[in-house]
Amino acid sequence: MLSNTAVPKYYGRFRRAVMNGEIPVCYEVGREMNRIDELIRNPNYFYDGSKVEGFIQYCEKELTLTDGSDVKLLDTFKLWAESVLGWYYYEEVTVFIPDKFHPGMGRYEKRFKKRRLINKQYLIVARGNAKSMYASFLQNYFLNIDTTTTYQITTAPTMKQAEEVMSPINTAIARARGPLYKFLTEGSLQNTTGSRADRPKLASTKKGIENFLTGSRLEIRPMNIDKLQGLRCKVATIDEWLSCDINEDVVGTIEQGACKVEDYLIVAISSEGTVRNGPGDTIKMELMKILNGEYKNDHVSIWYYKQDDITEVNEPALWAKSNPNIGKTVKYETLQADVERAEAAPATRNDMLAKRFGIPTEGFTYFFTYEETLPVHGPLSFDHLPCAMGADLSQGNDFCAFTFLFPHGNKFGVKVRSYISDNTFAKLPPAMKEKYMEFMKEGSLIVMEGVILNMDMVYEDLIEFVCKHEYAVITVGYDPYNAKEFIKRWCDENGGFAVEKVIQGARTESVPLGEIKDLAEVKAFEFDEKLMQYAMGNAIVLMDNNFNMKLSKKRYEAKIDNVAALLDAFVAYKRYRDNFE
Repeated sequence: MLSNTAVPKYYGRFRRAVMNGEIPVCYEVGREMNRIDELIRNPNYFYDGSKVEGFIQYCEKELTLTDGSDVKLLDTFKLWAESVLGWYYYEEVTVFIPDKFHPGMGRYEKRFKKRRLINKQYLIVARGNAKSMYASFLQNYFLNIDTTTTYQITTAPTMKQAEEVMSPINTAIARARGPLYKFLTEGSLQNTTGSRADRPKLASTKKGIENFLTGSRLEIRPMNIDKLQGLRCKVATIDEWLSCDINEDVVGTIEQGACKVEDYLIVAISSEGTVRNGPGDTIKMELMKILNGEYKNDHVSIWYYKQDDITEVNEPALWAKSNPNIGKTVKYETLQADVERAEAAPATRNDMLAKRFGIPTEGFTYFFTYEETLPVHGPLSFDHLPCAMGADLSQGNDFCAFTFLFPHGNKFGVKVRSYISDNTFAKLPPAMKEKYMEFMKEGSLIVMEGVILNMDMVYEDLIEFVCKHEYAVITVGYDPYNAKEFIKRWCDENGGFAVEKVIQGARTESVPLGEIKDLAEVKAFEFDEKLMQYAMGNAIVLMDNNFNMKLSKKRYEAKIDNVAALLDAFVAYKRYRDNFE
């Protein structure tokens, strides 16, 4: 029965456990609990427990796990499903009432129609917490319980990933555990000429999984805007929208088509990832605004599980903050093994923090480890000191990077200065723009007027910067691509001595990259700017069969230009080392 004062059954149990200290929760989950408390107090929203109980009974009596075993629904699944299926409101709609005595005539009446409140649910939870199984149960429920003809999709960065949602449904069809599934799967697909009653009503076909009674279908779609736009899907599940390297907002694309259907549902599930500042982080910024009350959207359910601080990784009692199903779908021993592995192999640390504990990081299997990208505490000054300057101007219409290398003893001071056009800055996605504003604030990134960068203006600003700090530029290393104009002016005004061309490629980069890596491991590079940290965190090195290395610039949006400029400066320094003595 509908109630606008009732506390949801499973949320009430969860809230009591949290208040009693039995379940630790992070800040984001606490904010979502506040939002649910507001729904309870709101007289315009109604709770219907029968829908939730129906979902639970359907799952436990009819469905199976991927291995065919019986389903006992987790408390978290009940909590998440209740926030989707339990809340309703009444919307005033205009309905045409035909006149039964005069065909073609009638009148319009205003009536109240019951609508489901939640249209989107975001579930960000660590690896191993069965989030794909939860998405599969929801898809299965709507496919067979909803009597309307529904079109449903599931998508993921790869088709094989998307099959994780389909696999439990195929197993349930094969096992036919409950009475409904026995009825739906009775018959043979080969019976094409006999009675339709002797054919299965639910089957996996080339199109996907089809319910022939209602004409409903669930299919896999690639995670690509061209393949997702315009779909009138009632239910859509999106897997790994945050943790994989995608360049498009697929959630918004699916919603544009789904909003044409009444009571549509989009469930976006993912773990945290090591790819930052893309569409996923932009969506996450919006979710945080909703959780913090900066703007109100009651049609969105957000369950974002993570550790509040990196220090909590060392406290197993708090691991439930990021792993709500710990002890059920993921073992303490598994997490402990990952923590120990990260200590022994630092290159895996970022992936462990993101995937297992929900802490956003950058760079897994990247060239520099997390510790090597950390800047020193406090501002550094290398004024009046001799230096080698590296220039990477290959992205002339986007990013021009300069890195200054100051050798002193066994250490190397590092300062950076980069330039982009205001046209490029205006086109950045919100998450990336916020990151660039940090660099602008610290003075390492300069935004110049125009659609493309004017190299004369870049040159004059750089010279002014060098003169202001009185850097003694002994040698210049540069990548020749797009650098002709800049280097010509430098040579005309400063002379061509110790100006060294550094051609990109494994032949010239392999040895200096190995030496730079060795220096980074012993913290020989001293820098205090976040732009350099960002570039080092994005740096990926390609290695061939002979272990020759070169910097990869395949990911255009992940800027590594200042690392490339560091390489140029280091090569020039090595060739003219005597000049520094």
